Amino acid sequence: MNRGSQESLNSQEKQPLLQQSSPERTAVTEPLVCFSINVLETGEEEIIGEVEDFEATCQSNIGDEAKYHNETSEQKLLPLEPPQAHRPISNCETMVHLLKGNIGTGIFAMPDAFKNAGLVVGSIGIPLMAVICVHCMHILVKCAAVMKRRKGDHFMDYADVVETACQTGPAKLVPYSNFGRKLINLFLCITQFGFCCVYIVFAATNFEQVVAHYFPSAALDIRSYMAIMMVFLIPLCWIRKLKYLSPVSLLANILQTSSLVLIFYYILQDLPNVSSRPAFGSWKTLPLYFGTAVFAFEGISLVLPLQKDMRTPKQFEGLTGVLNTGMVTVSVLYFAVGFYGYLKYGEVVKGSITLNLPSEDLLAQLVKLMMVLAILGSYAVQFYVPMEIIWPSLSTYFQNGPYQLIAEYTFRTVLVLVTLCLAAAIPKLDLFISLVGAFSSSFLALVFPPVLELITYWPNVGRWTMAKNALIIVFGIIGFLAGTYASVESLVDAFST
Repeated sequence: MNRGSQESLNSQEKQPLLQQSSPERTAVTEPLVCFSINVLETGEEEIIGEVEDFEATCQSNIGDEAKYHNETSEQKLLPLEPPQAHRPISNCETMVHLLKGNIGTGIFAMPDAFKNAGLVVGSIGIPLMAVICVHCMHILVKCAAVMKRRKGDHFMDYADVVETACQTGPAKLVPYSNFGRKLINLFLCITQFGFCCVYIVFAATNFEQVVAHYFPSAALDIRSYMAIMMVFLIPLCWIRKLKYLSPVSLLANILQTSSLVLIFYYILQDLPNVSSRPAFGSWKTLPLYFGTAVFAFEGISLVLPLQKDMRTPKQFEGLTGVLNTGMVTVSVLYFAVGFYGYLKYGEVVKGSITLNLPSEDLLAQLVKLMMVLAILGSYAVQFYVPMEIIWPSLSTYFQNGPYQLIAEYTFRTVLVLVTLCLAAAIPKLDLFISLVGAFSSSFLALVFPPVLELITYWPNVGRWTMAKNALIIVFGIIGFLAGTYASVESLVDAFST
């Protein structure tokens, strides 16, 4: 081993930490290195040089056994990934991406959530849910920083963090590291496909209302409008590179922002007295409120990629960091739309506040059409995430060349049609949102982060941390069970009447 590597072994600050070795796991069969690479704002030539040095070092270390001896245990070093060049983004750009990723169809369902909880309970619940969800985001960021030091890597996503935590945590969890990675990816796919189904129902419901107003004789069943939208969604989902979706995403963001401004214009007019709305809804509908709120706040999968792309990643955290500032803004918008939307329309509020806008008003109909176009564009972006998780594994079954490309396009088309079938089976927007939020989002946003923190710091976990995480886990599981049950029960009642 070269001298630079030996010096890095002696440096506690740059020493990657790994799990305690067992006798049967001491053989190292992968290229291992004993240093960490810090990629700052270097030029392209410097990065290429570092990658070449990295590859040369890896080749020289194949078959070697790298160990770190401390006072009480023997530890192994994990393989280090080569650095990759990317353009860092400013704090302002990160804030914009954070807002775009968290403000979706969930914000338009907030008035319906307030109807299920009541005006007072809903007003208390939104800030409480925001504090818990944002705290879990901070947990993920903090644990990711620990895992990156242990592995010596410069970036990890949600699944990478969980896998590395199991590899370097308690010995009994080591065999389940790959399972942990697959579990996170499974829930990410379920959540993203759930978003896609909600988008189809949302767009079809709004489009149906516009057509029914101007062309009542030509009105069709909502499922027919869903099928018509496949003409636009399938070609959009054939786009294989995210950069080519950027113009579509930009247009969707402009339309959605404009629609949100116009919605405030409508809901802030002629407001009734606060006392005219009940303070508490009912225990039966309260779990539906939980599902909708978690659906709206489920943006935890965004935090690590955004922090990685920042020019100053340390400013992502902190009391006045980008994460807190952005999520406070998101929470205020959620609260405002939910509170004033329910105050304005009361018990007649629908699954999306856009459906309550006056049909005779041309501007209101324009808002609905803008949201239809915005949601169709957002669908393709949401669809990209599960494809990046699923297709790389499936592509190994097809030979390179035209057959693999045909297979990918076919698979993309089938997945879009699957989301169409699910949306057509449950064309109830409010209940679909609650079901997706309670079933899948609750685990990603509330259950997995505290479990991850316990694994990361075990056995040095304080009583306060243990109690706090146990409460969040119990809260998330109860919300999952109650929210899923209430959503399914409401769906059964809706289709049986």
